[in-house]
Amino acid sequence: MNSPDSHDPSAAARTVEAPTCSAKGCRDAAVWVLAWNNPKLHAPERRKTWLACEEHREHLSQFLGVRGFLKDVVELDAWVQPEGSERR
Repeated sequence: MNSPDSHDPSAAARTVEAPTCSAKGCRDAAVWVLAWNNPKLHAPERRKTWLACEEHREHLSQFLGVRGFLKDVVELDAWVQPEGSERR
């Protein structure tokens, strides 16, 4: 049986995809937000984000951590963009 939108090409555009892991080639659902900042490029309050699944959380955290970029790791459901972190 067809759904009401099965013949509507714009229906796919209205579908919101679940956030996925930022690890190269991974399409698993994101569970974690890794907030980071490159102090040579960004204001101290600015936070860029990568998303991570359970499997890639540690790897991505280490990648950012050894560079001194990692600022916080928060569950996706609890993530709140810090004030002043938006792009200018």
